[in-house]
Amino acid sequence: MVDVVRRACEVALYGDGDAGLDAGASLLAADGAAWGGVARELLARGEAYVRQAWERGWQPADVQRLVRRDLDERHVRLFADLVAGEARRYATLPERWSDARVWWGEDDAAYGERLAQRERANRFALATAVLELFRLLIRLPGIEPVGPVPGDPAADVLRHAHIEPRMLGRIRALLAKAEATTYPEEAEALSAKAQELMARHTVDEALLAASGKGTAQAPAACRIGVEPPYEEAKAVLLDAVAGANRCRAVWNGAFGFSTVVGFESDLEAVELLYTSLLVQGTAAMTRAEAGQRAGGRKRTKTFRQSFLLAYASRLGQRLAETAEHTAAEAPDNLPALVARDVAVTARAEEMFPRTTTTRLRGASDAAGWNDGTAAADRAHVGSRQGRRPLPR
Repeated sequence: MVDVVRRACEVALYGDGDAGLDAGASLLAADGAAWGGVARELLARGEAYVRQAWERGWQPADVQRLVRRDLDERHVRLFADLVAGEARRYATLPERWSDARVWWGEDDAAYGERLAQRERANRFALATAVLELFRLLIRLPGIEPVGPVPGDPAADVLRHAHIEPRMLGRIRALLAKAEATTYPEEAEALSAKAQELMARHTVDEALLAASGKGTAQAPAACRIGVEPPYEEAKAVLLDAVAGANRCRAVWNGAFGFSTVVGFESDLEAVELLYTSLLVQGTAAMTRAEAGQRAGGRKRTKTFRQSFLLAYASRLGQRLAETAEHTAAEAPDNLPALVARDVAVTARAEEMFPRTTTTRLRGASDAAGWNDGTAAADRAHVGSRQGRRPLPR
């Protein structure tokens, strides 16, 4: 079986057309009696390929986004199988890794039959899908690592300070309510309270670290998906949320993610708030479109693009104001926060010594821009106390 799988991969993986894939899949599917052994060897080879991806800096969520974008849901499930198979050899896994689990039992020889049952597909279709996935995996370039890989001794000892579970639950509940409500004023108040809790936690953690009473921490990094459509506007929004929470974001448009650098609890806050504001912004855009249609205008891509760019731009201004106000409430806290900012900036520059700027395009619809700005004004997330109005 090893030779069959090797020959099939040699034929299928290093060309660009379908002929090689078809030939390789035919080799793998030719002998029905041997399918169990073939599937076992494919699983082992696939585990080796995902391990190579980890060593090039990728993590499961990053690859999964590409698999979903470039292939289909069957490939996503196959990829999860490879991740689960590779992960089972480790006693512990790094934080932010994967919850994929082996579902086919301890005997990998049973994988082929159970896979066919799950997918309701013949051997040729399954072999083709596996080879397509392999082709994507072996072509992944190296990227900046954001943490240890499974099996690295650092993965067993590196644990970051997270937002305290009870507070994290309160923040999530507030944001969930803000997303669910159809009343802008209520969403504003709920989001403001959530951001206030996040900001207070950052200050408290910085003061503990400065006093030597807290756990010694260093900046970490994570990747957050920034995917089409309107990915430029989403990247701007994520950058604004990251900056307000004392993090730095670097967008990789080709691979559909931004790398966010900061202390772990701040990274959690960024991910929660960005996700919530994106949901709120999309809902506000839908309502604005309904108003446009009621006035006789058809929905357009330029309206949506302009809306989301304005929403992200305006929220960036408001979030920056909120961060400044929170820091200024207690001037004695400023040195601890500055030290935190310096550490994050140094780590970001170490990871990304060369970055480029991107010219934003698509903000050409005046109605979309005005409606997006208004939606951002309603969705502000700063503290109400001592807030100065933004210039208009």
